[in-house]
Amino acid sequence: MGAMVHFMEIDFKYRGKIATVEDVKFIRQLIADNPGDSRRALSIKLCEAWNWRQANGALKDMVCRGFMLGLHRCGYIRLPEKRQSTKNPFVNRKKPLKVTVDRSPVWATLKQLRPLRFCQVRRDKSEALFNGLVEQYHYLGYSQPVGEHLKYIVWASQRPVACLAWSSAPRHIGCRDRFIGWSKPVREKNLHLIAYNSRFLILPWVHVSHLASHILGQMVKIVARDWETHYQHPLFFLETFVDTQRYVGTCYRAANWIYLGHTTGRGKDDHTHQVNRSIKAVWGYALTKDFRKCLNPM
Repeated sequence: MGAMVHFMEIDFKYRGKIATVEDVKFIRQLIADNPGDSRRALSIKLCEAWNWRQANGALKDMVCRGFMLGLHRCGYIRLPEKRQSTKNPFVNRKKPLKVTVDRSPVWATLKQLRPLRFCQVRRDKSEALFNGLVEQYHYLGYSQPVGEHLKYIVWASQRPVACLAWSSAPRHIGCRDRFIGWSKPVREKNLHLIAYNSRFLILPWVHVSHLASHILGQMVKIVARDWETHYQHPLFFLETFVDTQRYVGTCYRAANWIYLGHTTGRGKDDHTHQVNRSIKAVWGYALTKDFRKCLNPM
């Protein structure tokens, strides 16, 4: 790598973090003061120095490493040579194994089907079952969530009837952000207080009127409680996307979710300003009456 860039201004941003001249000077000094440290060791020290932590207190080590690597590639800093190639668990990830369950049709009323059991299965022995069911029967298939996330299987007696996944909210959704009324800095600070319903699957052989809206009505209470238990911070708002080419969003409306608007159809990394994917309806659910004050404190 050539000589480092001499800078008057910094033109670098990574995941909402805008680098400053002072940031670069600090990192350069950190590297100079710790000549024997690996890239990972430097990242941990930088996280600790900046108190760069997740809401649950864990260091943002991977985000910090990405930030430093970006500065390195732009020539603002010079990181030590890589000592080993760390395997990325998201590269060449195998699809979930096919699962076998009772697929005999379920025709019942909601009253006949109840009581339902909502089981959080992330890091549980039933997680493979969840992954397999979503991969086989959800039209989007299974995708490993990134960041904070929880997975649920809904059981009726000994049979699974539904699966739901919740994960960290997307960084920028125009209609949602206008609905909340927060500024970009506040959004970046408080986005972790929203969870995104990334998958909702009623298994195709289950035919029970009002089951989907009933599950959503119960789920909002459960996920808010479990999220705080797992990640040590509350949730104040939930959101989801509904593909308008496939669904209307009736079950969300019936469960008192609010229609917020539509996505642009361009995706988070769009540079063409052209629609390149299906338009999604955005639905939201407030977990507290004062959710705006909680998400956007004055």
